Parts: sequence; C-alpha cells; structure tokens
Amino acid sequence: MDELMQTEPIVLAPFEAHHVGRALALSRAAGWAHRREDWEMIQSLSEGRVALAGDRIVGTALMTPFGDTCSAINMIIVEESQRGRGVGRKLTTAVLELAGDRECRLTATNDGLPLYEKLGFVATHQIVRHQGVASHVVAPANVKWVGPDALPAIKALDRAAFGADRDAVYNALAKEGSFVAIRKGDRIVAFAATRLFGKGEVVGPVVAENSEQARDLLAFILSGKEGRIVRVDIPEQTGLSSQLEDWGLPREGTVIAMVRGAAGQSQIPAVQTFCLVSQAIG
Repeated sequence: MDELMQTEPIVLAPFEAHHVGRALALSRAAGWAHRREDWEMIQSLSEGRVALAGDRIVGTALMTPFGDTCSAINMIIVEESQRGRGVGRKLTTAVLELAGDRECRLTATNDGLPLYEKLGFVATHQIVRHQGVASHVVAPANVKWVGPDALPAIKALDRAAFGADRDAVYNALAKEGSFVAIRKGDRIVAFAATRLFGKGEVVGPVVAENSEQARDLLAFILSGKEGRIVRVDIPEQTGLSSQLEDWGLPREGTVIAMVRGAAGQSQIPAVQTFCLVSQAIG
C-alpha cells in the first residue's frame, strides 16, 4: 500500500476553509498541538496550498501576508507516507510564489534547515520553546490588562518592532485573546498577548523595550495561569529561559528563525517573543 501511495501523482490546489479538518488530522499525526480553532484562525489570515494524492490531502503550506512588504511561511506539513518525494519543496515553492516580492520569514527545525537554505533563506537567530504547567508567579505592579481602546497603540508598537504591518493578525488576536501592557504616563511602551492554544494557552507576541519589561509582562500573565499549561516561544538572546524554567515552563527545544528577501538578512529583531501561529500565528 505504501508503495502504491508513493507512486500517486501529487497535485497542488488552493488551501480552502473546507480543508481545515484534514489539515488538523495531519498536524495531529505530526504531534502538533493545534486545535481546529487555531487552524481556522491561521487559514482565515493566509493564502495556501494543499498537496493532493488523488482526492486525499497529504500536505499543507500557508503564506500569511503582513501588508505588502512581509509574510510568514508556515504550517508546512507532509504526511509521513509521502515524505521523500519532494512534496515539502513543492509546497514551499508554491507559497513563496504567493508571497511575491514580500520578505518571507519562517521557523525551521534542524531537519528542514537544508531545504530552506536551498530556497534562499538565511538563519537569523534561535527561538527557544518553553511549555509546561505554570507555577505560582507574583504579578508585577507595573503591568495591567488593557482593552480594545489600546489596540491602535499596540499595532503601532508591533509595526516598529516587527518591521511590517500585522494589523490583520492583531484584529484576530483581539477576538481570540487578551492583552496586557506597560505604560509610561499615558503611553503604552510594551505589551503582550495571550490566547487559548492547543491543550492550554500561548503567550505572544511580546514587544518590549528591554528584557526586564518582557519579564514583567510574562510574569503578569503567568500569575493568573497557575496550574495551567502555557507555551512561550522566546528568542534565545533575551536570556529569559532560566526564568521561564523557574516558573514551571521547561525548555522543550529550539527552532531556527530564517528570512528570505530581506535587506538585512542577518539582523536580529528587538526583544520580543513571537508565537507565529507558527509564532503570533503557527
């Protein structure tokens, strides 16, 4: 049977909303934590392709545009029976074509690194994934929950830190989750988002002026999550891994942030944590 499946021609088709159920099954088989709701949010923000063997979906890839200048390439999955046939490369190439002239960002495992390097991606930094059951954390006094009126300021801070327009992502996050912020006077200078994800919650994006602010934002959110499963992905250079471990979120592993088509491909971003649904999205 596996040999027969390996000989079926692979055809790519647009990723549409009715494909989410099969995409969810593929991600579960791959050990991913995504719920149907997580897939639905990502799909609603993205364009993508599915790989078809006959009428069966055996692979997925999405391109999430951030305005006209940037995008995230994410949700690249190939069914185990179809691996080794170049399906992942076909899917990735197809969604890169959807991105057009946009800069493309993604996160790669060590296994995926060679493919993405061949496609022109350059590694920028390591991202450390922390996940576990949150312990008791004391809430810092300088962080507060904020409502929808804070969204314009949050979007502006994210554009400055991320370097692209992710307004559509934040509109979706405002419906799905909540935001906390640090103010100086009347001005928001740092923020974090949290929402349901997988079997628990995910924290991110986080945008802050320095690692101390990022720590306070994370501490405030975790202070209300004692006993719950929480995931946080952080750039390794923030130096916050040991603190997250102390708060009950052990290090699960690392992925590699990569970029293609950027003016400064070796640039490391400002202090921030991105859970791109792969990361705010992913």
